[in-house]
Amino acid sequence: MNSDKIAKAVLFLASVIILLIAGGMIYSLVEGSIPAFKNFGLSFIWSNNWNPTRNQESYGALPFIAGTIITSVAALLISLPLSFSTSLFLGEYYRGTRLAKVLGTMVDLLAGIPSIVYGLWGFYVLRPLLIDLGLPNQGFGIFPASIILAIMIIPYATSLSTEIITMVPGELKEAAYSLGATRMEVIFSVIVPSARSGIVAGYILSFGRALGETMAVTMLIGNANRIPESFFGTGNTMASVIANQFGEADGLKLSALIAIGLLLFLITGIINSAGKLIIKRME
Repeated sequence: MNSDKIAKAVLFLASVIILLIAGGMIYSLVEGSIPAFKNFGLSFIWSNNWNPTRNQESYGALPFIAGTIITSVAALLISLPLSFSTSLFLGEYYRGTRLAKVLGTMVDLLAGIPSIVYGLWGFYVLRPLLIDLGLPNQGFGIFPASIILAIMIIPYATSLSTEIITMVPGELKEAAYSLGATRMEVIFSVIVPSARSGIVAGYILSFGRALGETMAVTMLIGNANRIPESFFGTGNTMASVIANQFGEADGLKLSALIAIGLLLFLITGIINSAGKLIIKRME
């Protein structure tokens, strides 16, 4: 057997293993969530009742779906102008300079910090600051959770966007400059249109990370099992309720938590698929 056949066999085996792992994850989630859907049906998805009292158990995923979507969308909106501006700074305005290299290294470092560290910073620094500014609920809630999520995904989105911006061919920019275009015109008429599919992909990946974030959100969101009353109210996300209650859960409650995990898996898959369609249309 020559080296090409060996390489082909190894690559095929690796691909099969990945498929088996993905299939095993889906199977275990579906199997574990069957009791919850048998008891509550599809109303489990839009029910907002969460009552773990034995013999009166009733579970619904809507409060956690709402908390997840609200915090993730808010984090993306907060992070977008900051990460986009920083990526232009690194990838175009100060590209190749010592300042850009130092700042780029810091961005990469921040992207690799564990989420629990962000959570600790949010709890001991951001939360007291928001309390001093008069935020209700002792500084817990959707708003601080969204801020900490935004801070977490800014380095991730910035790093991806910077890489895409630096890949725009120099010939395109030089042609625009030769026609008398200003720096700003080159950025928004040449660089951004050329790199937009990659930039959008970076933000979709960042949004996916925000959807599944657990520890940092758990430490700040307030962990209230209800639909948030306002942007400054307390709530819970799909990931945080699983992290908080999975260890002590059994029976129907355990199945309900697994069903929430399955829904989170499906939501993430839908968003990623929608992102791919958007990127294809933008190319």
